[in-house]
Amino acid sequence: MQDTSKQYNAVIDTCKSLFKKKMTDYGSAWRILRLPSLTDQIFIKAQRIRGLQENDVQKVDEGQESEFIGIINYCIMALIQIEKGVVDQPDLSTDEAVDLYEKHIAITKKLMEDKNHDYGEAWRDMRVSSLTDLILQKLLRVKQIEDNAGKTLVSEGIDANYQDMINYAVFAMIHLKEE
Repeated sequence: MQDTSKQYNAVIDTCKSLFKKKMTDYGSAWRILRLPSLTDQIFIKAQRIRGLQENDVQKVDEGQESEFIGIINYCIMALIQIEKGVVDQPDLSTDEAVDLYEKHIAITKKLMEDKNHDYGEAWRDMRVSSLTDLILQKLLRVKQIEDNAGKTLVSEGIDANYQDMINYAVFAMIHLKEE
């Protein structure tokens, strides 16, 4: 489990570094995005990854890793939006946004550690393509929950699905680094 924790932190450090740089370039313009818009952005990233995995020809020179980073960062933005609500104008400084990022990653990593303990690191025997499919499945679930105005009868809420997508994307990036 110690290896997993270090590998997880290394992936998140990469993602958080890009998040900070984009906050410097664009500020918190993403704060105006409603959850379905963020879900759609994540969906686009996951679909592109699936296309990269299935197609022989790649026309844009960006690989799976950059798309998984995008999924992680958009999921964190979505978790922040759930907590803070959508605004009409950017309202977070880089420091405030990074603090919220770190808060939600800590919660999400704890969830990963708990599940990883119970599942015995089963993800290590999974393929990156399976992790991609699980992210797409979670996205379809989130879209259905959004269509149901956020209400579920017996299922986890939207936040748990975003957390699972983050963890699947981290696992995929760990696999890609190990290949």
